[in-house]
Amino acid sequence: MTSLQQNLNPTFIEHPQTETEQFQWTKQWYPVAAVEFIDPTRPHPVQLLGKDLVLWRDASGQWRCFADACPHRLVPLSEGRVESDGTLLCAYHAWRFDGEGNCVSIPQSQDSETEAKHCSNPKSCAVVYPTQERQGLLWVWGESGSEAQQESLLKSPRLIPELEENSDQIVKLPWSFRDIPYGWDFFMENISDPAHVPVSHHGIIGNRYKDAKYYDMISLRKISTQEGFAFKIIPTQPHVVEAVHDFQPPCHQKIYATNVDGGKMVLALYATPTRPGWCRTFGRQILIKSKQGKTPGGIGFFALPMPIWLNHVLAPLFMHQDLVFLHYQEKILAKRKNKRWLEEVYTPNPQDKMVITFRQWLEKRAGGGIPWSEECNPHLPLPELNKQQLFDVWSTHTQHCQVCQNALKNINRLTVFSYIAAILCFGLGVMVDARTVEQLTAIPPIGFWVLLGCAIAFATAGYYLKKFSRLFYIYEFEHAHND
Repeated sequence: MTSLQQNLNPTFIEHPQTETEQFQWTKQWYPVAAVEFIDPTRPHPVQLLGKDLVLWRDASGQWRCFADACPHRLVPLSEGRVESDGTLLCAYHAWRFDGEGNCVSIPQSQDSETEAKHCSNPKSCAVVYPTQERQGLLWVWGESGSEAQQESLLKSPRLIPELEENSDQIVKLPWSFRDIPYGWDFFMENISDPAHVPVSHHGIIGNRYKDAKYYDMISLRKISTQEGFAFKIIPTQPHVVEAVHDFQPPCHQKIYATNVDGGKMVLALYATPTRPGWCRTFGRQILIKSKQGKTPGGIGFFALPMPIWLNHVLAPLFMHQDLVFLHYQEKILAKRKNKRWLEEVYTPNPQDKMVITFRQWLEKRAGGGIPWSEECNPHLPLPELNKQQLFDVWSTHTQHCQVCQNALKNINRLTVFSYIAAILCFGLGVMVDARTVEQLTAIPPIGFWVLLGCAIAFATAGYYLKKFSRLFYIYEFEHAHND
C-alpha cells in the first residue's frame, strides 16, 4: 500500500484508541440562545436532545430553564407569562413558579393553609435544568435534578479564549444564530470540509471554477473521546500561513486562519442538537489585528461594520447556499440499508480526512449518534419537498430575535411613511398643476415637477423597503442561477 493510500484510508486516520469510555451526551453544556436577542419579558420554548424546554428570566435577572410542562396538567409553560414579580405563570390555571422551580401559588386552593401544603409537595415543582450565561450565550446542562446541578458545576462550557480577552487588538463581531433543517452531525461534517466552501459558496467566498484546488489535511491533535481532534490545511491561500479546524465535542468547532502579517481570523461555530433532523447553530467572527494594527479580512462581507440586524438578515445569502442539499443528504443516508456513513461514501481525496475522522469519532467514541430523549419521536422527518419551507427565515430566526423584530417594525413604518409621502406629494403636484390650467399656462411650473419627482422617489423607496423586508421571512436560492 502506498503512503498516499495510507493517508486516505480511514483505518490510518484513526489513532490507536487508548480511551475506553463513551462520550456522555447529556452531561454537557449546550448553547441554546444568544442572550441579547431574546425578549426577557416572556417565556421562550426551545429544544435540546429531543427535550421540550422553556427559557425565562426571573426576578433576580437570571435566565432559567424548565421542562416545558406544568406539573399540574402538563400544558406547556412556554405559553404562559413572566409576571411583574419575576415568577413564571402557567396560563391554564395560574400556578406560579419561582426561579428554583418551586410552586409559589395555586389560586384555586381552598385556603392559604391548603395552598401552602400543596405548594410544599415536591410534585408541584417544575423540572429545572442548570443554566449559565457565558460569552453572550445562554447555556443549558443536558440533565435535570439535584445531581445534575452538582455535576454541572464541575464542567465548563466550550468557551472561546479570544472572547475572554479585553484588548484593542481584538475585534469581536456579533453573534448570529439560526435553526437549520438538518442534523447536528451533518452540520459538523459540513464545517469539517473546507473543500466545499469555494464551490457551494461561490460568489461570496471564492470561485467554484478557480478556487477548488488540491490541499492536504494534517492531524494536529490526536482523536480523543472527550476533547475531539484538530487538523491543519496545507497548502493554504497565498496570504494565509496557517489554517486550522478544531472540533471540541459536543457542539463546538473553531476555525482560525493566521495571515502572513500576523493577523488572525477566528470563526467560532456551535451546533446544538435540538430534535432529529434539526439543530440550532451559533456563529461569531473574531478578528485579531497584526502587530502593525492591521485588521485581517473575515468571512466575506459579514466582516464589514454593519448593524446586528443587517448581519442577521444577510446571513441566509450564505447559509442557503448549501442548506438544501445538506437537508437531502441526511435523508439519502437514512434510506441506505446499513446507514453507516463510512461504508456508503467514496472519499478518495485527502480533503476528506477531517470528515472521516469526525464520523469515526461519532461511531466509535460517541455511541454512533445522539441519544434522543424518550419523550421525542426518534425518527428522522421526511424530506421537505417544498423548498420554500427550507428557505423559511421567519420561523427559524426572526421570530426568536427581538433585534430583527424591532428592525422589521421600523422598516415597515418607513414603508408606510414612504407610500403616504408619495401620495401626498402626488396630490400636491396635482393641485399645483390644476392652478396652472386655470391660469391657462401650457407648461406646469417647476413645483409640479419637483413634487412629482418626490412622489416617484418615495414610492420607489417604499417598494424596495417592502421587497427588502421579505428577507426577514424567506430567502430563496438556486445554484443553477448563481453565475
